[in-house]
Amino acid sequence: MRTPQMTQLAPRQTALRVARLYLAPRWKALTLALLLAAVFAGLSGLVLEFLKPAVDQVTSRVAARAIFRLPLIIIALALARGLAAAIQAMLVNRMGNGIVGDVQLELFRKLVRADLARLRAAHTGGFVASVIYDSGLIREAATTGLVNLVQNGLMLIAALVVMAYNDWRLTLLALTAAPLTALILRRFMRQAIRAAKGAMNATGALSTAIMEGLDGVRVVKMENREAYEEARVAAVITERQRHIVSGDDARAIATPASDTLAYIVVAAVLAYEAWRASAGHADIGGFITFFAALLMAGQSLRQVSNLSTLIGQGVTAAQRLFAALDVEPEVRDAPGAPELRVPAGVIRLSGVCFAYGEAQVLTNVNLEARRGEVVALVGPSGAGKTSLLNLIPRFYDVTDGALTIDGQDTSAVSLASLRRAIALVTQEPFLFDDTIAANIAYARAGASQAEIEAAAKSAAAHEFILALPKGYQSRVGEAGARLSGGQRQRIAIARAFLKNAPILLLDEPTSALDTESEAQVQTALARLMAGRTTLIIAHRLSTIRGADRIYVLEGGQVAEMGDHQSLMAKGGLYARLAGGQSLLDAPDAAA
Repeated sequence: MRTPQMTQLAPRQTALRVARLYLAPRWKALTLALLLAAVFAGLSGLVLEFLKPAVDQVTSRVAARAIFRLPLIIIALALARGLAAAIQAMLVNRMGNGIVGDVQLELFRKLVRADLARLRAAHTGGFVASVIYDSGLIREAATTGLVNLVQNGLMLIAALVVMAYNDWRLTLLALTAAPLTALILRRFMRQAIRAAKGAMNATGALSTAIMEGLDGVRVVKMENREAYEEARVAAVITERQRHIVSGDDARAIATPASDTLAYIVVAAVLAYEAWRASAGHADIGGFITFFAALLMAGQSLRQVSNLSTLIGQGVTAAQRLFAALDVEPEVRDAPGAPELRVPAGVIRLSGVCFAYGEAQVLTNVNLEARRGEVVALVGPSGAGKTSLLNLIPRFYDVTDGALTIDGQDTSAVSLASLRRAIALVTQEPFLFDDTIAANIAYARAGASQAEIEAAAKSAAAHEFILALPKGYQSRVGEAGARLSGGQRQRIAIARAFLKNAPILLLDEPTSALDTESEAQVQTALARLMAGRTTLIIAHRLSTIRGADRIYVLEGGQVAEMGDHQSLMAKGGLYARLAGGQSLLDAPDAAA
């Protein structure tokens, strides 16, 4: 089984896809925001244009009643400009947060439905970084970046129009610096985008390092490796900071560089205007209006350059996002796949082979299990027991051979119906940080409290649950940390009872328990297995002495098959494993 490769779209394709997926559904709000941006830019230009008559009014004698007319117009324009900016900002915030939610939900939806092979090939920390970090960058680029880029672009155009209208010669002089400014900004924008890519990768590595250190904190403390973990995380933080600083440096250098050119232009304009004034050709009102427009153009140009970098970072984040979203799971429903029917519950593997990538795990495995039977899988570590069990609910697909349930190929029926027919209890059952009732009911949405309690009673969990302060409403903590191993296992068994599936898969369900807990769990499992087709992986061979058939795996192949007595009589691998556990003197734990 190969792990799907992720490919990245070109920047232009990525930008168009962002527009289609996230902006098009919000076209009304986006259109209004862009219109307000145009209004803001237009009003900014009008404010500049009213400066000339206002200045001329100051230098000339006008009627008293006309003194306040132009200032009041400027105030009205400023108020309208501020209102447009406020409404636009609120629209952008709503659009941005909506896009973040869409991106995060879409990415989680894709990940939770992805193949196990893909999820195991990458660390959870990288996925968490994508959900949190990348979605924020996409939001900034698609909303704040786009709207402000349009707004500042229009303001730049408005400022140039005002400049040219008031003095086209000075405007040409000011524009001589434009090509050099564009080259500088382009150079540093590329550096900022490269740094953003490195920071994204480093953010994923940092999430991974922190999660590993916390998940394995008991091992860290036991081996006195706190200093090592601190150094490991510090190295990742240093690498991430290097990329972030590189991007910040690019922006930090670009701004003063463009400002320096702007000041040179301002000095040239002042010198030219001073020369004209000395010749008696000065227009004070026109020059003040031109100068204010020049300053606004410089500010808008600086904002355009910064926003271009922001949009570039967003496109880079979107490329990574779409590369993850475009990977289709290999384990999926065939077109028109029918529902699985389980009248008899017969599982049959015929010549089944399975490989992880190039590593062959199972070869020509033949196996059969019927309703009411307990079929056990035993063998040394790495023999392929768990891999075989994972093939039945199609966590992975067989690479050769056939796996059928009541004669129906599992790859030809719908995944939902296949997995509804199977209950799974593992060595380390996973519990969500929720109430006990919610964890049991996870197997069947909408289950009543009476049904939940009945399942708990069957799993020998009802009494210890009632002894908790809040009973069934007690929260179990992260991964069930507030409960003992035996209690967690019995809740998992209660979940399986509630599901009431005809096929039961048990992956070493008692190997991590103490003797007292094991006895309680074994009693619950005996009730759970009754009348079902049961496959069980067992490390403690005492737990499967009463199995109807035992398949002994070695090197991914079935080395032996039979019941306990016949396998012991053969004196092969099973007998050696049993001898290593002193099984001859062990009590029969499962009948």
